[in-house]
Amino acid sequence: MTTMEAQRPATLDNLIQQARGEDPIRVAVVNAAQAAVLKTLREAKRLGIAEPVLIGRPDEIAEAALVLGWEIDLEAVIEADSETEAARRGVELVLDGHADALMKGHIHTDTFMHILLGSGLRQPGRRVSHVFLVDVPDCPRLLAVTDAAVNIAPDLDAKAQILHNAIELMHMVGVTTPRVAVISAVETVNPAIVSTLDAACLTLMARRGQITGAEVDGPLAFDNAISERAAREKGIDSPVAGKADILLMPDLISGNVLAKNFEYHAGATAAGVVMGLTVPVMLSSRADPPEARLAGLGVAALMYLAGIRLALPSSGEVESSFCCSPQPESTCRPREVH
Repeated sequence: MTTMEAQRPATLDNLIQQARGEDPIRVAVVNAAQAAVLKTLREAKRLGIAEPVLIGRPDEIAEAALVLGWEIDLEAVIEADSETEAARRGVELVLDGHADALMKGHIHTDTFMHILLGSGLRQPGRRVSHVFLVDVPDCPRLLAVTDAAVNIAPDLDAKAQILHNAIELMHMVGVTTPRVAVISAVETVNPAIVSTLDAACLTLMARRGQITGAEVDGPLAFDNAISERAAREKGIDSPVAGKADILLMPDLISGNVLAKNFEYHAGATAAGVVMGLTVPVMLSSRADPPEARLAGLGVAALMYLAGIRLALPSSGEVESSFCCSPQPESTCRPREVH
């Protein structure tokens, strides 16, 4: 096994164990009245990964905790009567320095992200994007799938920034030189398939130093991105083919479908986090099991310990260095919430 391979965490449990060796982070949990959420938080507290700050309706949180046999201090619960208010209270906690990270509880993703994107948590000049770290049985490494929850139809510039975020996350969890497969339906450039053109541009941008910190290749179809056998049979000569760490998807729909296919058909665990904000944010599906949420907390703890706040520019707006057409801000939000 090479040094590069040895540095790659093989499972999400590896990351949880790393987080256990550090001080717990304070996590503001938005709308915490859900059994799966509270079960996750109880385990994270037991392992010393997180100290939860619960937000929501105290009576509902108490009822859900009672089912688990977990006694909680209701006086410490931050009261919020709606999803929107809970999200706003969570943002206030981290902005005021009373929490280190945010966790999505029993709240719709669009409501949660709408509040976050409109808050003071955004890093100037940075696109916000989502990454699933996926632990697939029989796969010797973790896979990062992006973007599956925030950017709906990213153009070339947006994909470059989404890729930057994913590379940064992999560095935070210990993968020093992640291999990036820019995914499309085929592995050849076809002008009729825009995602193949974007993939070719991103590959060239990496070779020219516009994207750094990773090996990037594309377009690659999904099979030859993760299967060395498929890559050999198709005659693909690439340092990434069959060995990808990051799967940069063409759009949100394909990313979301792939991540959930991993979970429901391949028995995978997927930890979802948001990049481009000044604090770690865990973003999972409301149907995700406690194991996936606990892994997300572990990843968030490592993000915090890696010094995510150090990525903040000292002052002013930072212009994108990718120099491509801008992506309308409206495409970052699933829908407007009033």
